[in-house]
Amino acid sequence: MYLKSLTLKGFKSFAQPTTFAFEPGVTCVVGPNGSGKSNVVDALAWVMGEQGVKTLRGGKMEDVIFAGTSTKGPLGRAQVTLTIDNADGALPIDYSEVTISRTLFRNGASEYAINGQTCRLLDVQELLSDSGLGREMHVIVGQGQLDAVLRASPEERRGFIEEAAGILKHRRRKEKTLRKLDAMQANLTRLSDLAGEIRRQLKPLGRQAEVAREAQGIAAVVRDARARLLADDVVALRTALDAHGRTESERHTERIVLQEQLDQKRLRLRKLEEAQIGDAVDLARRTSFGLESVQERLRGLYTLANQRLALLADQAESVETGPSVTPAMLRDAAAEVDALRERIGLSETRHANAREASAAARGRLDTLDVEIAAQAALVSRHDLEVSALKGQAETAASRLASVRGEVLRQQNAFDAASGRVDAAQAALDALDADAGTADADGADLAEACERSQAVVTEAEAEVERLREELHTLERERDALAARTGALSLALDQKDGSSALVAQVLTGIRGLVAEHVHVHPGYEAAIAAALGSLADAVLAETRDAAFDAIDTAHADDLGRVELIVAGSTGPGIVDRPDRSDRPDLSDRPGLAWARSVVEAPAGVLALLEQMVVADDLECARAAEELLVGGATAPLTIITLAGDVLSEHVLRGGSGARRSRLELVADRDAAADRLREVRSLVDRVSADLAEQRGLLRNGKEQFSTARAAQRESDSRVTAHAERTGRATVQVQSAAAELDRLSTGLRLAGEAVAGAEVESARTSAQLEALRARPRPVLDVSARDAVYAEVEAARETEIECRLQVETARERVRAGQARSAALARRLEADRAAAEEAARRAVVR
Repeated sequence: MYLKSLTLKGFKSFAQPTTFAFEPGVTCVVGPNGSGKSNVVDALAWVMGEQGVKTLRGGKMEDVIFAGTSTKGPLGRAQVTLTIDNADGALPIDYSEVTISRTLFRNGASEYAINGQTCRLLDVQELLSDSGLGREMHVIVGQGQLDAVLRASPEERRGFIEEAAGILKHRRRKEKTLRKLDAMQANLTRLSDLAGEIRRQLKPLGRQAEVAREAQGIAAVVRDARARLLADDVVALRTALDAHGRTESERHTERIVLQEQLDQKRLRLRKLEEAQIGDAVDLARRTSFGLESVQERLRGLYTLANQRLALLADQAESVETGPSVTPAMLRDAAAEVDALRERIGLSETRHANAREASAAARGRLDTLDVEIAAQAALVSRHDLEVSALKGQAETAASRLASVRGEVLRQQNAFDAASGRVDAAQAALDALDADAGTADADGADLAEACERSQAVVTEAEAEVERLREELHTLERERDALAARTGALSLALDQKDGSSALVAQVLTGIRGLVAEHVHVHPGYEAAIAAALGSLADAVLAETRDAAFDAIDTAHADDLGRVELIVAGSTGPGIVDRPDRSDRPDLSDRPGLAWARSVVEAPAGVLALLEQMVVADDLECARAAEELLVGGATAPLTIITLAGDVLSEHVLRGGSGARRSRLELVADRDAAADRLREVRSLVDRVSADLAEQRGLLRNGKEQFSTARAAQRESDSRVTAHAERTGRATVQVQSAAAELDRLSTGLRLAGEAVAGAEVESARTSAQLEALRARPRPVLDVSARDAVYAEVEAARETEIECRLQVETARERVRAGQARSAALARRLEADRAAAEEAARRAVVR
């Protein structure tokens, strides 16, 4: 993983969009003071989530936006986009390139995005925390901070190390978790207080719950009582309905009887009205006759009055003619009044007799009417009984038909309910049969899901392991590449030998160090043994060596040393098992120098008389080899590079590493680099393969999970269908029980209705078999005629009495008038006599 590019738009001094493209390795940004080098580092820190204004060398966050110049106006936003190469998968995201962008507006709004998708600051920090990048990761050492890092305290250094190792993320998470735990502890304390408070309230609440349960029981009893009352009301209403039906029939029958009686009454009324009309005509006729007679009498009285007036007028003109009224006339008038009074007594006697006769006739008529009414009541009662029984019979028959229809309806409903029960039970059995299959499929899917999840977990673990291994190898590869490059630079010395080798002369192989391969651990010893010859030039032949020296003289290349690859020393045979050399097999810690080196014969000849000792102790133990004796003196070289000979000892510390050691280190690093690169390629291939397996595993897990969820949905739907089917079965069974009870009750009602219908029919037939009472009104007409005759006689007698009384009153008035006239006549005669005497 490495930074691939950095794009700045409107950030600090970068008004125009500017893109920095980076390559793997070290990138240096150089330039004069004020050119914006630090702004590039600030942009890196800012885009990775830096929130500290002082870290960005500003007073407020708005200062990172381009503020404008004398020739260019300020911008409204600053945007930095960082692209990271993630081919090695260092970042936990499935992209080979990760682009992180941050945008800040002048109103303070800020936006973060990962690969163009808007996200939170926390998402950016979490993504970069595992890679050592991001806010508070001290991979950016700004201007003036180097001294603070170098002089940091142990605690601060620990913080730097933790940040570099990625521990800071976990520390922050730990602190966040601790804060959450503290808040949770506070909530737990509050919860404990609430629990204590609730426990204190449990007893009264328990009592309230007990009261509530009792209230629920009472409410249940009340509901049951209300249901019973409603059921009783229903029964009462049904009974009232039946009674109303029977009463309606009875009333219908009673209406028929009353209508018949009404018709009879109306007929009788018409007869009475006709009779009354005849009586009124007779009465009017008699009244007319009486009025005519009275009129005649009035006329007579009028004539008489006129005559009296004429008479009195004559008497007024001539008083001497004598009185017009005599005592005899008074006596006649009194006698006439007495005669009329006697006639009144006779008329009153006849009227009383006529009234008694009329009352007797009316009494006989009333007695006859009572008898007729009693007969009519018997007839009406008979008809009412017949009508009532007929209505009851019709009601019973109607009720019988109704309950038979109810039985038929109940039977049809019972059959339908039985069918529904069978269908619901069959559906439930089918669902129960499917339940086993669904459970088995669900178990298989759950097992497959668990297996795929286990595969995914194992693949993720393997991917993580391979990624860590790849990261380790890549870091080792990069370190080895850098070490190899550094060693190559160190070996690339500009001296005569290097210049001679650069001439590419014929017969010149190169530097000796490049053609000598020392066993690991013996590099310092062989370098000390060869000394400066380790930097010598290796020539194929002696002639080639002479030519090289001539070239060095001619080109003024400096001093050079050459070793002839095929040359041997004088008197030395080029073979490792010479008999004149001492045997070192019984000397531990000693070995011939040429036995640990692979080099040309000329180089091995230089090492012929040299022995390698593990340390100075081993060299001191073999000190006699330095002097020689039977053999030639030897030179002992320790692994630390100490050189011991018969007369010279060189050693100590602080010696500069020789070219031979550098070449050995370079070759070892190069070999390890090739090996590591091979391992990197292999691990990369394994990682790619494992990632493919992980993707396949995730796809299989997703498929299995989706199948399991679908199976769970089917199981849930099946459970719901089973529940509904069970409810339907229970409901149908309950309805079947209810209909069975209703059918039984309907059968009982049919039996009762049949009994009631038979009873009312028998009573009706028995009543119809009895004779109907007879109503005889024939005798009433004769009695009624007698009553009418007696009444006419009574009226006539009454008129005679009244006429006689009127005549008496008229006679008495006449007598009084005559008496008054007689008195007046007397007074007039006396006045006339007095007047005559006076004269």
